[in-house]
Amino acid sequence: MSWVSRVVDRMWPPKWLYRTYERSVMGQLDKGSMPHHVAVLADGNRRWARMNAPGQPLVAGYQAGAAKLLEFVEWCEETGIEVITLWVLSTDNLGRTKDGELEPLLEVIDQLVRDLAARRRWRVQVVGALDLLEEKWAESLRTSAESTAGISGMTVNVAVAYGGRQELRDAVRSLLAEKADEGATLGDVAQTLEIDQISEHLYTKGQPDPDLIIRTSGEQRLSGFLLWQSAHSEYYFCEALWPDFRRVDFVRALRAYSQRERRFGR
Repeated sequence: MSWVSRVVDRMWPPKWLYRTYERSVMGQLDKGSMPHHVAVLADGNRRWARMNAPGQPLVAGYQAGAAKLLEFVEWCEETGIEVITLWVLSTDNLGRTKDGELEPLLEVIDQLVRDLAARRRWRVQVVGALDLLEEKWAESLRTSAESTAGISGMTVNVAVAYGGRQELRDAVRSLLAEKADEGATLGDVAQTLEIDQISEHLYTKGQPDPDLIIRTSGEQRLSGFLLWQSAHSEYYFCEALWPDFRRVDFVRALRAYSQRERRFGR
């Protein structure tokens, strides 16, 4: 695509037309059928950088993606959503040290969490295996999140060094350690273990499971995201790369969700 085509594509349709469309769709939504918990796989930042910032380091895409995440949180708050989960770094992404991507990405993530906490409107929680990060990053992320502990607004989970299998392993380890402290044997645990007991040891313990999971960039797979919690989630896949994800795309996701009949496996 030439630079002229890209400029035209960005300018048309005009923003006022999108705003009119957004209002029209939002007016059609049943407020009682909105999701309580929305999770997002903000995918496509590197592809966006290659297409829109050629010659620049890929961190330009991560920065654009972080700015969009801040916008997304605002949209969710305006809609009355109670919990959102943003997946910004997987355990697989930790292998990007060889190409020098990881350190700049962690700088962007750390600043994102700082910015979210600085708003003083949301309770920020960092979910993931922070022990896999350098201590300086883990400590900074914890400090920012802990500064919002007394805030009663919307909960914003930022999934850092997160992997679904890693979470389940950590949950089982935590559960077994708890039972051992209570004096139970492995045989006792095997005989009495219940599903809810595992849920109580997940990174998102105490929170509702996600009702709606959004993935951008045209990918249509879970990649291990919230493996346990997503058993009955609805999915919405969007072609837009994450930095190009618009409020109108979010509104469309909400409309699609509201039109589905949720059966919860029944």
